[in-house]
Amino acid sequence: MVSAIIIFIIVLVALIVVHEFGHFVAAKLSGMRVDEFGIGYPPKAAGRKWHGTEYTLNWLPFGGFVRIYGEDQQAVDEDPQDAERAFFKKPRILQALVLGAGILMNLLFAWLLLSLTLGLGATRALEESEIGNANDPYVLVSSVMPGSPAEEAGFMPGDRIVRATAGADLFLSASADEFTSFVSGETDPITFVVENQDAERTLTATPRAGLSPEDPERKVLGVGVASVGIVKTPWHVAPVEGLTLTWELTKATAVGLVQFFGSIFTLSADLSQVSGPVGIAGAVGDAAGTGLSELLTLTAIISINLALINLLPIPALDGGRLLFVAIEAVIRRPLPRKFQAWVNAAGFAFLILLMIVVTASDLFKIAG
Repeated sequence: MVSAIIIFIIVLVALIVVHEFGHFVAAKLSGMRVDEFGIGYPPKAAGRKWHGTEYTLNWLPFGGFVRIYGEDQQAVDEDPQDAERAFFKKPRILQALVLGAGILMNLLFAWLLLSLTLGLGATRALEESEIGNANDPYVLVSSVMPGSPAEEAGFMPGDRIVRATAGADLFLSASADEFTSFVSGETDPITFVVENQDAERTLTATPRAGLSPEDPERKVLGVGVASVGIVKTPWHVAPVEGLTLTWELTKATAVGLVQFFGSIFTLSADLSQVSGPVGIAGAVGDAAGTGLSELLTLTAIISINLALINLLPIPALDGGRLLFVAIEAVIRRPLPRKFQAWVNAAGFAFLILLMIVVTASDLFKIAG
């Protein structure tokens, strides 16, 4: 549990620092004054000033931040000698680029992680022709039919078929097609050794006819299976495939977020499908226990979620601030500071409330 929390904190800090680094680089390139770039949150443990920016390491290891001069009028009123380098004094297109740079950096980070994962070797479903070239191929149970011999025997999705025996017949292949043929050809009980989360179980089941609508005469176990293994993508191809995978995951995540936030306003949200910090920490711990590729993939997915959530037009998020910049560009004057402060406070309160509800949901899942 402690190791899972430590890994989660490392992942969280990496994701937030990457996000803030995007704001930092864009602000520097836009000629804005960046007063501080911090890893962790104050109180400050150590710091060094270089080229006008203080780089700090702070005691609370839960993220990072960038402090850009002039993000609000009050800071310039208190320190007016460098006003031309203030955030709000720059053209609104530059303000928008700085605000959007953190989102872009999280997407680029996800692409980098996914490309690295593909190059190192990713676990995925295999075609029959790929089994011979894959590392550690095996047959995976992907689904279990209700009321089937498999369900009665105790098969679960995620089970890895280690071996199967029926009399003198022995199955040790990684081919899903050969597994299906092996099962359908047996009339006697079959003994299976399966593995799930490093725990082996021995199960016994007898294939039965009448369960397959396409072929009622064929004896089946009642499981969906797939050949799975680790396939390494050539390093010169991994960035291209990583970009495609990042795009597909981003589209799927965007659809999911739109549906979820839409369901919040129609009071039909299903919180069982959403994880907060507690659930994410558990998932990160599980992924780390499975392997480096799984941890990198999960981190990439979280990075994509972080990018898209920040893009939502909710006050207190980058998307809300981008909305303010867009409105100011249209009306050609700044929005009243009191209005912005009130709306940001309301948006922040909404996010805190949502976080509390989702975290409570996580705890209820753990409890029971």
